[in-house]
Amino acid sequence: MTKTNRLPEITDRKTVAKSRLFAIEQIDLTFSNGEQREYERMQGAGRGAVMVVPITEKGELLLVREYCAGTHSYELGFPKGLIDPGETGAEAANRELQEEIGFAAKSLTHLHDVALAPAFFNASMQIFVAKQLTPSVLPGDEPEPLEVVPWPIDNYSELLQQPDFKEARSIAALMLVRDKEGVHDR
Repeated sequence: MTKTNRLPEITDRKTVAKSRLFAIEQIDLTFSNGEQREYERMQGAGRGAVMVVPITEKGELLLVREYCAGTHSYELGFPKGLIDPGETGAEAANRELQEEIGFAAKSLTHLHDVALAPAFFNASMQIFVAKQLTPSVLPGDEPEPLEVVPWPIDNYSELLQQPDFKEARSIAALMLVRDKEGVHDR
C-alpha cells in the first residue's frame, strides 16, 4: 500500500540569482507533518525542450558531437534544443534536425517526456523519433559546425561503451527507441 503525500505549502519565495537563461529561487516550505525546510530550485526559460532520435532508412541513428560547456568537453548525443515561442514540440524537433544535421523528417513520433533533475530543476524534454529523412538545412545558432555521427541502431551496446556518449537524456532516448523499435543488439 502506498501513502499519498500532500504537497508542502510554499510559505515564501524569492529569487536569489539570475542569468539570461536561468533563475535560482529560494522557497520556504511547510510539509504536512509540520516540518519546515528551505529549498533552492533552478527555473529555466519555461519554453521546454526537445530531443530527436533520427533513424535513416538503413537503420542508422544520426548523432551529433558538439561542445558542452558544463563538462568543457565534446559529447556525442542526439540533436536537441529549446522550443521557440509559438512552436509545438514537433515543430521544434523538425527545426532542430534541419539546423543540427541537415535533414527534415516526414515522420515524427512523440516517444516520451523526461524530467531533468526534478528535485531542483523545473525543465522537461520531449523526445521524438524522426524517420523518412530528407535533406534540408536551416541556419542554426551553433558556434561551429557539428559533427554528424551515423551509428547502426542494432549496435547500440557499442554506442553505450563510447566514452563521449554519456549524457543521461541521450542514453534514455536510445533505450526508449531500442524498445519501441524492437531492436536486438548484434
